Amino acid sequence: MNLHSTIQSVMKKLTMMLLALLLIFSACTVQSAKEDNSKPNILWIIADDLGADLRCFGTPLVKTPNLDKLASEGILYSNLFTVTAVCSPSRSSLITGMYPTSIDCHQHRTRYKDSLPAGVLPITEYFRKAGYFISNGAVADKNRPGKQDYNFIVPEDMYDGTNWTQRKPGQPFFAQIQISGPHREFRRDPSNPVHADSIVLPPYYPDHPLARQDWALYLENIQLVDHQVGEILKRLDQDGLSDSTIVFFFGDQGRPHVRAKQFLYDGGIHTPLLIRIPFHQKPGSIDNRLISNVDIPVTSLRLANIELPDHLQGIDFLAEDAYERGAVFSMRDRRDETVDRIRSVRTHQYKYIRNFYPERPYTQFNAYKKHQYPVLTLMEVMYDKGELNSVQAKFMSPTRSSEELYDIVSDPFEINNLAENSDYREILRELRRRLDDWLSTYDLGTYPEDSLEISYWESFMKQNFAERMKSRGLDTTISNEDFLKYWTEYLIPTEKKEDK
Repeated sequence: MNLHSTIQSVMKKLTMMLLALLLIFSACTVQSAKEDNSKPNILWIIADDLGADLRCFGTPLVKTPNLDKLASEGILYSNLFTVTAVCSPSRSSLITGMYPTSIDCHQHRTRYKDSLPAGVLPITEYFRKAGYFISNGAVADKNRPGKQDYNFIVPEDMYDGTNWTQRKPGQPFFAQIQISGPHREFRRDPSNPVHADSIVLPPYYPDHPLARQDWALYLENIQLVDHQVGEILKRLDQDGLSDSTIVFFFGDQGRPHVRAKQFLYDGGIHTPLLIRIPFHQKPGSIDNRLISNVDIPVTSLRLANIELPDHLQGIDFLAEDAYERGAVFSMRDRRDETVDRIRSVRTHQYKYIRNFYPERPYTQFNAYKKHQYPVLTLMEVMYDKGELNSVQAKFMSPTRSSEELYDIVSDPFEINNLAENSDYREILRELRRRLDDWLSTYDLGTYPEDSLEISYWESFMKQNFAERMKSRGLDTTISNEDFLKYWTEYLIPTEKKEDK
């Protein structure tokens, strides 16, 4: 064999050896990736009081570039509904994977509640047993604990820290970051003001300058939330964690507006859900299935390959064989000092609401809402003067229907009650049955509630209301007309403020 042939033979063998080494290295890399993905980091970014009012959800007035980008990189879930329309029982559900009515955590808030029922643990315990670092922090300060507004005593060791940087090197994390907006009080976004004249309100609100200005400020606060989300995602990227972290973004409930927060219309229970899974998904996809926020903890545990305890009540909606919900269920009970009980079932087309106190008005006095919601006082004044139309006046009436039925598709604002329409008798009967089945299985709370609990919150909120009104230079005996004058002076339209 000549020298040239010998060199060719050696080169061929070296090439074959190199290819073999590359194949082995590639297999190891794939295996390593599989091992890494078996325990992905999971990040929940939770906004407080956020309706489905992002630009990527069809609200063109609001500027949400960071959330729109997150949606383009992940999955947009158009039909997430919360189990209730106020924070503490909703968050109780998120942290346990159970309906708040099934664990006696359905009132907002509770003073005498001790602990969760036997056998029920926060999902943080399951993550911790799987080797995860557990954190809960506030977006404004990564070293400050985030909101822990649960209706049970929180164990001291429930969280390991306030942000993922405190974990051991290489340790997977389950992190929550709490954003306080767009919860009231609203702050202005001077960089991108939303002008009141551009607002088109839902028909159940009067088209009044004060109502439009209040809504404009709400949208500006969503823009501030978007900016905070951008900072969080930037930090995740700077730490080299974007490719190994599944990001959830959602609200704990719907809008902080009249007829929304605390109530079971879509304005109170519909919130965005965006999920970015870096290692397997079709970016920019939209999923229109019905999702309940009781499903989020279950889905998160399964993404971490953690075996689910039998008592969890949500659905893993990302599973290949996921059961598709035919309906979502929501509830309302005492909110602060205001006693009420409402239940609802929602399908893709219909919403059925059952009011257990039809003899009471929707607008029973609530100190928090009276102090924070200018449109409530506006509507009270206009109702007394007969200036509301029939749609707007309905929510202000002294009583309500025991049952409400809405065709969500043809009536998205839920203003035409079909409960007494004979054409919908079979649909009404079917949704009654669905709700009754759910009540018998999951509505296990204590009724009536302990009178000591109610008395405590009546006293607490009375004092709280007096202190808050005093901080505004107002007295609790102020008339609605004078309070409305205050709001008109306080909510200076954005354009007028800029002109000064």
